[in-house]
Amino acid sequence: MMRPAIILAAALAVAAPVTAQDSEMLIIAHRGASAERPEHTLAAYERAIDQGADYIEPDLVATKDLVLVARHENELSGTTDVASREEFEDRRRDKTIDGQKIAGWFAEDFTLAELRTLRAKERIPSLRPANARYDGLYQVPTLADIVKLVRAKKAETGKRIGLYPELKHPSFLLQNAGIDLVDLLLRDFRVLGITAADPVFIQSFEIAPLQRLKARGGGFKLVQLVAPGEGPADEPAMRYAEMVTPTGLVEVAKYADAVGAFAGMILTDEGEPTSLVADAHAAGLKVHAWTLRIENDFLPMRFRRPGEGGEGCYNKLFAALRKAGVDGVFTDSPKQIVAERKGVVWNGWCAPE
Repeated sequence: MMRPAIILAAALAVAAPVTAQDSEMLIIAHRGASAERPEHTLAAYERAIDQGADYIEPDLVATKDLVLVARHENELSGTTDVASREEFEDRRRDKTIDGQKIAGWFAEDFTLAELRTLRAKERIPSLRPANARYDGLYQVPTLADIVKLVRAKKAETGKRIGLYPELKHPSFLLQNAGIDLVDLLLRDFRVLGITAADPVFIQSFEIAPLQRLKARGGGFKLVQLVAPGEGPADEPAMRYAEMVTPTGLVEVAKYADAVGAFAGMILTDEGEPTSLVADAHAAGLKVHAWTLRIENDFLPMRFRRPGEGGEGCYNKLFAALRKAGVDGVFTDSPKQIVAERKGVVWNGWCAPE
């Protein structure tokens, strides 16, 4: 398949200049700089900002007392120490979320004060053991905490930093806990003074929350997330594959401004563009690709180096996505991808085929 990668020896060298289109490609820090710090912590977000990310991406769930907090899932044991906390053993539950039975501890069963006693931990320590050194150091941040950080970093650097929140399992929380993430998000934005004039995208894998946000006004940019082989939890008869056809994208454009698509839907197995970006652009939609991770284990086979572990040929995946015309890319490693956007060659960079 892929020819052996040629690894350049130079640690840093300047490559060809970046075109205007390339320089405008958004770099979205996926859960912060989550390749270097436990995800969805203020430390991960701040590191991403310092590395030059344009947006930071907090996944939002809610507490029992209706405070928005950042966790990848409402289940807490994968990213906090809750399973080791005897005082919360009786909070363990079995829940069926979007058709999948899950056992654990859930944010919506904790008050913010209780959640504040927990500490974050690395979600995938076997792949990111260096991150586990930071286990136990950080609390679960609220949306208000994240906004405060963004504003502090803007005051420090002069750079506008965008927010790209995702509403996690909104239909489940509304139907099973009476928690309306749309209402909570708009409430917090009003309290925090966030308007459509600020750099904000709001994303969801579901349809109805985005349609409600559109109908409620405010002018925030909305992003319909899509994944292969699945469909929206709130529209079980629909498949994402239907939504990314030319006809489907026209319908999506009635309520959304962009599509957040899995990279494998944007590129073929050979690394060539599918029609998704062109079709989305024709419908008036931007396309943001997820998720560019630099580790071999996460890369498509075509962009892996021989052997396991370590960094793969992530710069080739970035180049393929750029060739496909994407408008932005989610990444766990903002430092390397910011460098790629600038045309910098890093140690470990793979030469083109």
